[in-house]
Amino acid sequence: MRLTSLLMTATSVSVLSLTGARAAEINPHEVSEVVVTAAPYAVSVNSATTSIDVISREQLDTLPPAGLGDVLNGMPGLRSTFFGPGASRPVIRGLSGPRVLILQNGVGLVDASSLSPDHAVASDPGEASRIEVLRGPSTLAYGGSGIGGVVNVLDERVPTSRATNLEGRLSATYNTADQGQSISGGTKFGFGPIVFATDGVHRTSENYDVPSNPVSNRRARQDGVLAAPDRQVKNAAVTMDAYGAGVSYVAEDGGFVGLSAKQTNSTYGVPYAQLVEAGNGQDQVQIELKQTRWDLRGAKDVDFGPFEKIKGSVGYADYQHREIEVATGAVGTRFLSNGAEGRLDLVQKAPGDHKGAVGLQVLSRSLEALGAEAFIPSVDIREEGIFTLQRWDFDTWGLDTGLRLDHHTVSAKLAGRPSSAAAKAAGINWATTPHQQDFTNISASAGLFWKPMDHVFYALSLSQNGRAPTESELYADGPHGGTSSYELGNPHFSSETVTSLEATFRYTPDKGRAEVHVYSAVYDGYIEESPTGQTEAGLPVFRYTQTGATFYGMEFEGHRDLWQTDQGLLILSASADYVHGETDLGIPARIPSYAVTSALAWEGDTFNGKIEVRHVGKQDRVADYELPTDSYTLLNATLSWKPVSHSKFKLFADAHNLTNATAREHTSFLKDVAPLPGRSLRVGAAYSF
Repeated sequence: MRLTSLLMTATSVSVLSLTGARAAEINPHEVSEVVVTAAPYAVSVNSATTSIDVISREQLDTLPPAGLGDVLNGMPGLRSTFFGPGASRPVIRGLSGPRVLILQNGVGLVDASSLSPDHAVASDPGEASRIEVLRGPSTLAYGGSGIGGVVNVLDERVPTSRATNLEGRLSATYNTADQGQSISGGTKFGFGPIVFATDGVHRTSENYDVPSNPVSNRRARQDGVLAAPDRQVKNAAVTMDAYGAGVSYVAEDGGFVGLSAKQTNSTYGVPYAQLVEAGNGQDQVQIELKQTRWDLRGAKDVDFGPFEKIKGSVGYADYQHREIEVATGAVGTRFLSNGAEGRLDLVQKAPGDHKGAVGLQVLSRSLEALGAEAFIPSVDIREEGIFTLQRWDFDTWGLDTGLRLDHHTVSAKLAGRPSSAAAKAAGINWATTPHQQDFTNISASAGLFWKPMDHVFYALSLSQNGRAPTESELYADGPHGGTSSYELGNPHFSSETVTSLEATFRYTPDKGRAEVHVYSAVYDGYIEESPTGQTEAGLPVFRYTQTGATFYGMEFEGHRDLWQTDQGLLILSASADYVHGETDLGIPARIPSYAVTSALAWEGDTFNGKIEVRHVGKQDRVADYELPTDSYTLLNATLSWKPVSHSKFKLFADAHNLTNATAREHTSFLKDVAPLPGRSLRVGAAYSF
C-alpha cells in the first residue's frame, strides 16, 4: 500500500462536548468543562470552535433501541435517512451518504451503508460507550470524505484502563408500537495489567403501527396506488445481534495495547409491502447483514523528540449483505466488502499555550456487488493521508489550524462490462474507460477564537475540504431498488471541494448555557443525482452530475435552570436548526425543513422527568422528482425512577408521540410509504455496577 506524504491541522474540530444528545432524550444540564478526545489532544468543551456533541453511555441506556441515524435524529442539525426501523444513517446539515463519515473508534466501518439508504450501518448504538458527533466540513482530522460531518461510535471492547473489581452494565426495554424488545450489556474485569471486556446487544421488533394510511395522499394521487386498509407499516421486522470481546495489557503508567473481535448479524425488512399497485403486488425483500470485525488499539506516553504520546488503531472487517425475496428465499443481490483502516497519532509536547499532533491514516478495501441489482462493478479502494493539527490557546484568544493531504485510488473491474442504453446515450463506453482513477486532495482550515470575559466565547472558522468521488458516483450503471431508480455514474468526475465559514457563539453562565452556530458552505464540483427523463429496465434514469452548490444554515441549543431545591432542579431547554441548499441545477433533494424543540425537565436524586414538544416545519421547497412533506408536532414525555437514591439501578418509561401525529421524515426515501411510528409507550430498566 502506497503512502503519500501529507500534512493536516484540524481547526475547529479537535474537540467534543457533552452539550447534547438526541433532542427527546438528553440531559441538557450536563457540564461545562468536560474534556474528551476527538483530536489526539484534549480541549475544554467551552473552547471548541465548531458544533460538537457527545451522547454518553448513561444516555444511551435509556434511548430507544434503533439504528444510528434514528438515535441521533433530533439533535440540532441532524436528521435520519429512516429506511424503516432496520436501516438509518445520520443526515448532517442536509448532507448524507458518503459526505457523512461513520467511524468505529476513529477508523472506518468498512461496510456498505454509504452506498444506499436501505443498507444498515454495521455498528449499533447499544454497544457504544459514547457517540461523538462533529458537524460541518471542518472535520479535517478524519479526511475529506467527512465533508458534511463525522459520527464516531466509541466502545470499550479494547479496555483502556484497569479494573479492580467486576464492572458492568445491563439495560432492557419493551416498546408497544412494534412489540420491540431489546437487551444490551457489557462487563469488564482484570487480573493486574491484563484486562478483559465483553459486550452484547440483542433487539427484535415487528411491523409497527402508524396514525394514518402509511401511503401519503400525495403519493397515492401521483402514482395511482392504494394502501392496505390497516394502519401498519409492513415488512418492517428487525432482528439484530452484536456481540464481542477484547483483552488489553494496561501498564501502570496508563499505556495500553489490546485486541478485540465483534460479530454483527442483522435481518430486517424493506417496508414497501403496504403498497398495492393496480393488482400488481410488490415483492417483499429482506436484507441480511453479517460482519466480523477485529480491532487493534494502543497508546503510550513517550519521550521521543518533540512528541510525548503515541496512539494507534487498526480495524479490519469482513462484511456481507444479502437481499432476499421473502416468498421464495432467493438471493437477488449480494454486497461483499472487506478491508482494513489504520490510524497513527503522534501527540506533541505541549509547552505553554501550544498543543499539536501529526499523524497518518491508511485504508485498503475491496467491494464486490453480485446479482440482479449489481449496479456498480467490483472495486478496490486505497487511501493514504498524513496530517497535522495545531492549537494555540492564550489568555483571551487563540488559534486552531489544520492541513491535510489525501491520496485516493479507485480500481474498477471493467473488463467485459456492457454499457447500458443510458450509458451509451451519455457517451460512456465502459470498454474504453480507464479502470483506475487517482485523486489527490489538499484540505486546510483555520479557526480564530476570542474569550473577552468569563462565560463568553466567540469563534470564526474557515476551511476548505476536498472529497474524492465514490465508486457509485464514478461507475454506477444499473437498477437500484433502494432508491427505485436506474443509476448512472460518470467516470470523468474530478474531486468535490467545499469552502466553508462558521461562526460560533457560546454563553456559559453558572445556571445555564446557550450556543449558536451560523454556517455557509460553497461547493465546487458538487456531485448529485439528476433525472435524465429516460427510463431503463422500467425505472427512471438518474445520472450523477457535478455542479456548483451553496448551503447555509444555523443551529441553536441552550438551557436555563429555573428552580432548585434540596430534592432536585427544574430546567427549561430549547433547540432549533435550519438549512438551505441550492445548486446550479436547482433545489437539492431531501433537504430537511426547520425544526424547533422545547422541553421542561426535572432532575432529582430519585426521579427524573421531561415533557418535550418538537415541531418540524413543512418542506415544500423540493427537487423536481420529489414530493412535499407536511409539518408535524410531536409531544413526548419521559420518566425515570431510582428506587434507592443515588443508586445505579433505575426504571424508566418513555411515551412518544402522545398525540398520535402523522410524521414523515423528509430526508427519507420512504417518507411517503413509511411514516414514523405512532403513539407508543416504552418501558425499561438499566443497571450498572
